[in-house]
Amino acid sequence: MGYMETYQAWCDNQYFDEATRAELKSIAGNEAEIEDRFYRDLEFGTGGLRGVIGNGTNRMNIYTVRKATQGLANFIKKENAADRGVAIAYDSRRMSPEFADEAALCLAANGIKAYIFPTLRPTPELSFALRELNCIAGIVVTASHNPPEYNGYKVYWEDGAQITAPKDKQIITEVQAVTDYNTVKTMEKDEAEACGLYNVIGYDMDDKYIAALKKMSINGDIIKQVAEDIKIVYTPFHGTGNVPVRRILKELGFKHVYIVKEQEKPDPDFTTLDYPNPEDPKAFTLALKLAKEKDADIILATDPDADRLGVYSKDTKTGEYQSFTGNMSGMLIAEYLLSQRKEKNMIHPNGAFVKTIVSTNMADAIAKEYNVKLIEVLTGFKFIGEQIKFFEEQGTYEYEFGFEESYGCLVGTHARDKDAIVAVMALCEAAAFYKSKGLTLWDQMINIFEKYGYYKEGQKAITMKGAEGAAQIAQMMDDLRKNPPKKFGAWDVVEFRDYKIDEATVIATGKKKSTGLPSSNVLYFDLTDNAWCCARPSGTEPKIKFYMGVKGTNLPDADAKLEELTKAVMDVIGQ
Repeated sequence: MGYMETYQAWCDNQYFDEATRAELKSIAGNEAEIEDRFYRDLEFGTGGLRGVIGNGTNRMNIYTVRKATQGLANFIKKENAADRGVAIAYDSRRMSPEFADEAALCLAANGIKAYIFPTLRPTPELSFALRELNCIAGIVVTASHNPPEYNGYKVYWEDGAQITAPKDKQIITEVQAVTDYNTVKTMEKDEAEACGLYNVIGYDMDDKYIAALKKMSINGDIIKQVAEDIKIVYTPFHGTGNVPVRRILKELGFKHVYIVKEQEKPDPDFTTLDYPNPEDPKAFTLALKLAKEKDADIILATDPDADRLGVYSKDTKTGEYQSFTGNMSGMLIAEYLLSQRKEKNMIHPNGAFVKTIVSTNMADAIAKEYNVKLIEVLTGFKFIGEQIKFFEEQGTYEYEFGFEESYGCLVGTHARDKDAIVAVMALCEAAAFYKSKGLTLWDQMINIFEKYGYYKEGQKAITMKGAEGAAQIAQMMDDLRKNPPKKFGAWDVVEFRDYKIDEATVIATGKKKSTGLPSSNVLYFDLTDNAWCCARPSGTEPKIKFYMGVKGTNLPDADAKLEELTKAVMDVIGQ
């Protein structure tokens, strides 16, 4: 069926409510708009759904959410796990509570218990709660750091991580098999509650979650020593982090925590932000203003679903606030945790440090320093969560720390997804520890660079929207795959890895070997002089991302090398 036929079916089918049909009829004649809304089904990828809110098959709406949930329900029933139930959380975005309820009521109509939080909660707390409740799966309604017109739907499995192989493909198959919206089940909330199929998660879950985080603290006594001296500015970016971040910092004993009032309350329009993303320097404008007023030591920002954390800290030499990349904050936490655990004889003899393939190679140096196993996984924190499951099932390693370059990390195994709440806790404790030694977090970051080398990483994302954009991205990857460059500017390619076909080629010898990782549409170029670059289409946005990394002799040298490599990569792809 073509997009016009699908559009007409939505306009005519009584299954869709009157308001939906009326809105769709209002765009009759606007073929470009109709095509964009109906040229495909919103893709249920390996993590779930993400898209613009609106009516149509290629939009986030109650019908596409129900359809995805029906596919998930069908899979759960095939696994004979309907009695275990599904936990559901949601963030502050438009339609998040409604989408969460639609998912719960679809599950209930399929005889599967739904456990839903009463108000917005961070994504990592969902990961924690579903394991506490012994659920078979979990759903988080969030579009993370995307613009306000987006929402999303992420699926978790019983281990608390987002779905991975083979479950991801199996669930996708079930979702794709739901082709007739009339077969998608739902029921009234009153009926679902009466049947015990719609259950509200109690506030005691928050207490359990916070208690689990506090167990990760190493130097609580030092926090108390400097509690009166250290000043923290925090912004939740209108999202889910406000309540748990303030609670954990208060319970740990921090006395001076200042909240950016303009960004404190949930706001689905993110009125004070162009883009609710801790990677965006403009998002810190209000936080930096408050920090200067309060003479704060550290500035922290969590994204709307509170799984990613942005950081600024004062440079003692200049008095200016310096921003941390996700790689830098991850390495700061890693060095703090591992150095303190070593000092207290707490590092496991079979400890493991997990990172994604597009994250900094400084992690390799830190792992070597503390004699822990460095494990690389594909991009996406679900693969870090999956490693924890493997460690437990196989008895191989004990998880020490895991991170990815996109501002996400996990301290502890209470959750199996990145957790900005525990990252706030770890960074504030580290700030207290280093303050007791006369250092800011930025001062300590420079010490880490001096110890391991000035590693610097960057990313260039190219947006190509719609069907035409998707084809351009596919062509770009195809060209790089079929004719891999031998050089990027001054850097020679040492090894080329095509993760889609599981093949790594040593350029000097032509020798081929396995990448050792599952199939993924990612191309990686290991370069001379400790440099690298990588190409990867986004799984959630109409973008192709290019990642680059270098190692310099100092910060200016690293910056110059990264700029040069970035230009070389763009030259190769004709951008």
